[in-house]
Amino acid sequence: MIHPSSDIQSSDIGTGTVIWQYCVVLPKAVIGRNCNINCNVFIENDVLIGDDVTIKSGVQIWDGVSLGNKVFIGPNVTFTNDLFPRSKQHLKNYVKTIIEEGASIGANSTIIAGVTIHKYAMIGAGSLIAKSVPPYTLWYGNPAKQQGYVTSEGLILNNELISKDGKKYQLINAEPKLV
Repeated sequence: MIHPSSDIQSSDIGTGTVIWQYCVVLPKAVIGRNCNINCNVFIENDVLIGDDVTIKSGVQIWDGVSLGNKVFIGPNVTFTNDLFPRSKQHLKNYVKTIIEEGASIGANSTIIAGVTIHKYAMIGAGSLIAKSVPPYTLWYGNPAKQQGYVTSEGLILNNELISKDGKKYQLINAEPKLV
């Protein structure tokens, strides 16, 4: 379903994807299956969006940004794609930013160009991400710092890999697993 108030120029949109009111999707953007693109979202040309992605209201996905499968982008998340922007100066190639499978980015966070947020990492609301984030880690703050770990199911662990109910986990191939 594509809302009639949206300007969708790309024909490369997967089945089951829903695009709500007042969105703009430029011609070369690629959007996967079963995505939910909320109102007031702008998606530029050199953008890849995987399957089962949720993008909340007020987000702009600029050239060079890639979102893996099952990524969550909270409302008003800001991506950048130029480390030294100047008015009326356009890059031939924009800095690449990669958000890997299952990662979640909380509302009003800012993601500086060139970082990778690895799989199933979680970024707390209002955070500034200025460097790459390892998989299965929890980051928040300005600038964001690692505050713990997160399982693929979304269970938060402290920096010692212990859940709030006292269960101990260990990292196996970077993923927290119950001991």
